[in-house]
Amino acid sequence: MVADALSDVLKTVRLTGAAFFDVVARAPWVAEQPPRDVILPKVLPGAAHLISYHVIIEGSCFSNIIGEPPVRLEAGDVVVFTRGDPHVVSSGPGMRAVAGTTHPIDDVEAASRLPFPVNLGGGDGPIATRMVCGFLACDMQPFNPLLENLPRVIQAGERDGKGGRWLREFVRLAVDESADRRAGGASVLAKLSELMFIEVVRRYLEAQPPERCGWLAGLRDPFVGKALSLMHGAPARDWTIEILARDVGLSRSVLAERFAGLVGMPPIQYLAKWRMQVAAGLLSRGSANIAAVAAEIGYGSEAAFSRAFKKLVGVPPSAWRRH
Repeated sequence: MVADALSDVLKTVRLTGAAFFDVVARAPWVAEQPPRDVILPKVLPGAAHLISYHVIIEGSCFSNIIGEPPVRLEAGDVVVFTRGDPHVVSSGPGMRAVAGTTHPIDDVEAASRLPFPVNLGGGDGPIATRMVCGFLACDMQPFNPLLENLPRVIQAGERDGKGGRWLREFVRLAVDESADRRAGGASVLAKLSELMFIEVVRRYLEAQPPERCGWLAGLRDPFVGKALSLMHGAPARDWTIEILARDVGLSRSVLAERFAGLVGMPPIQYLAKWRMQVAAGLLSRGSANIAAVAAEIGYGSEAAFSRAFKKLVGVPPSAWRRH
């Protein structure tokens, strides 16, 4: 049940790989990512949200959101900046790029093939660090319960049990694709990046303590997770708290309290938000008229759907589609 709801959200938010860098760095070196408003139009114009990641292939380095303490990364580690915050990756802690330094993304737009090679540092000694770095873009609005509940930074490593073996394979495949530069390599890296992000999220979910609240904690709860999966699996159904409680095997009051305590809102309010996320995706693709979208998510009339959509999203469905 947990996997169904998580997969459904990942599918609906349209996770998409964008640009990739094969970075070779010799100390001392530092790279600093500008704000996402600068990066996103160059990586994937029209996308709503930016996720950045770095996979350490050889050596070690330090990384941190600007203004926060640095963390050390070793070969096999992956660090994901889930909100695309400006951050630094460097050979030593506390380093910052020189003001006015250009970011490699300024050059990658003109590249005919990816990954784009980047050399950092002025030294001529042996390679100190090698990384594969990239971006993922996805939809954030009108309702993205996953990204709203993830920390701004997630670090994962190949030393962390079973999942580590999966990440090790990702690193190996990323190295092969970066080195061989075969036709279609950018598409392969894009799909690998999506899978890597999903694996990092799964491992973060599995590591959460039982007392943790939030949508991710709800996924782990056997009753709330089942309720989420049921609503995701059939958003057009005329769900009530009574029907949900019966289907998950709890009383109405216990489910309502348990769901709100973990997810932060009542089940039917969550359903209303999720329906609008599904509708927004259908409208964005432009493959169905508004009446058909309304019917697909459980509204009996186009007018009722339009009112609900505008109330929750802030604009009518026709305006969202034009945007």
